[in-house]
Amino acid sequence: MKYILVTGGVISGIGKGIIASSVGTILKSCGLHVTAIKIDPYINIDAGTFSPYEHVVPHITDAIQEWVMRQANVPVDDDDVEPQVCVIELGGTVGDIESMPFIEAFRQFQFKVKRENFCNIHVSMVPQPSATGEQKTKPTQNSVRELRGLGLSPDLVMCRCSTPLDNSVKEKISMFCHVEPEQVICVHDVSSIYRVPLLLEDQGVVGYFCRRLNLPIETRPRKMLAKWKEMSDRSDRLLEQCSIALVGKYTKFSDSYASVIKALEHSALAISHKLEVKYIDSADLEAGMLQEDPVKYHEAWQKLCSADGILVPGGFGVRGTEGKIQAISWARKQKKPFLDANSTEFDPETKYPVVIDMPEHNPGQMGGTMRLGKRRTIFKTKNSILRKLYGDVDYVEERHRHRFEVNPELKQHFEEKGFHFVGQDVEGERMEVIELLDHPYFVGVQYHPEFTSRPIKPSPPYLGLLLAAAGGLPAYLQKGCRLSPRYELMFPQLHPEISHKN
Repeated sequence: MKYILVTGGVISGIGKGIIASSVGTILKSCGLHVTAIKIDPYINIDAGTFSPYEHVVPHITDAIQEWVMRQANVPVDDDDVEPQVCVIELGGTVGDIESMPFIEAFRQFQFKVKRENFCNIHVSMVPQPSATGEQKTKPTQNSVRELRGLGLSPDLVMCRCSTPLDNSVKEKISMFCHVEPEQVICVHDVSSIYRVPLLLEDQGVVGYFCRRLNLPIETRPRKMLAKWKEMSDRSDRLLEQCSIALVGKYTKFSDSYASVIKALEHSALAISHKLEVKYIDSADLEAGMLQEDPVKYHEAWQKLCSADGILVPGGFGVRGTEGKIQAISWARKQKKPFLDANSTEFDPETKYPVVIDMPEHNPGQMGGTMRLGKRRTIFKTKNSILRKLYGDVDYVEERHRHRFEVNPELKQHFEEKGFHFVGQDVEGERMEVIELLDHPYFVGVQYHPEFTSRPIKPSPPYLGLLLAAAGGLPAYLQKGCRLSPRYELMFPQLHPEISHKN
């Protein structure tokens, strides 16, 4: 197993995740089996209960070195082959007190797995003040010095900058950071993040890994990277636009819905549309806001009404819930101003418990009680839009993260009103997928399909939303869930028979 650790310095949010993903992409395009691990340095018994405004991160586990080695060997590809390379993103910024235990763990880890199996990429920043226009290397020098002082020496220094690095700047970083000039990689601003893997490829990153880690790189032409380049080129030429209203509770910070936004982007790209996301705070749609701030209220409803499609992601707590219900009600085009129902999460004494605690959940206990991980959903009918979007399969396996569920005792009541629970869990006890009859596209899912969406393999529920919003869903379904021939080779995963041939 080869390990590639990605660390970051100078500032948070510098792009470690994009770098880690891009490295994994170009290595996978070489025929390698690649997996990834994300570690965030937050010491919390259940960091999953953080508000996104604080940070939503996974909790840490004991014995991190052994845990990393175990997780790195878990197959993640469809062929169940054990990974050959594990890309590890260490969140936070080098020098922060929270990351110190993790830095020390990886300092020891590099000796445990031996130097020929461990490589460190350090992502740093080269600012360019507008007053002088000069690229400054001092922040990178200090960041690398800090990292080396903690026992890790970067093999590659990836420099985030607004414009390509001058050769003199590259040589200066090389000299004062103790790396060769070819180990200084320029990651300047590009038109799309999908161009970053191509940027790394052009600067010889694959060749460096091949020599440094003795990777068994295939010499055949890399079709995956060619498709990636074609996709990146096409993303710059999109003309048609599709707008989606995202009605949520944490819209002040777009990263709160990072996975959702990426899933929308993947699907928009698949249908050759430029995505416009209209962020709406669900509380702004509520009647109380009309009295408190009429301008904000009307602006929120104007955004909602002008969007081509509506997405309401999950959220915990009471605040903004009625606004979400109002948005859903509007999307269903009903005349009723609100849904006369409530949830035991918001009102434990409600007479209409549409949403209830899972039986195994202890009410009042928040930490470590959610239903997590990949679970199987069984389609109960062949007459389901979502089933067709998934490729007319009998079941799907998607990731879950929830502690409440639809009350199964009200299933018949819902179905009498036109709602159909087309997907349920293996035992048939939990309602997983709901669809509304006589509606262009009204789908609700218990799971998080955005977690498995990929640029070249968009999530089916999100693809359905974008297709419906752009007016192309009926034709797509009529053609047997096929895109136009022009894009079929670009997205073979959407067409099982093409994917099989490839």
